[in-house]
Amino acid sequence: MTPDAFRKEALRLAGVEEGGHMGHADFRVNGKIFATLGYPDPAWGMVNLSPEHQRALVESYPPTFVVAKGAWGARGSTLVKLRAAKVGAVREALEFAWERRRKKDKPSKG
Repeated sequence: MTPDAFRKEALRLAGVEEGGHMGHADFRVNGKIFATLGYPDPAWGMVNLSPEHQRALVESYPPTFVVAKGAWGARGSTLVKLRAAKVGAVREALEFAWERRRKKDKPSKG
């Protein structure tokens, strides 16, 4: 997968806007970042998953997904090795991350 392919997959999701954060591209829904490109370097992307989804993807696609270091990784920040990534796996990860951020920001009904 290329950075442009990652970008295309992120932007195909409803309500997504591309922005920038700390010198690299990010993808947001409801103003919240769910994925980035170019961190820690141009060969990588990042998706912000739940710890459960992170665990499942890291176990299912070990050459592609890597838990980020430290507290960020413990909270679901998951690095994507673009060169090793297949479109279907990245699409799945982006959808999980997008849905997590989209739901998190919905106002509660009551």
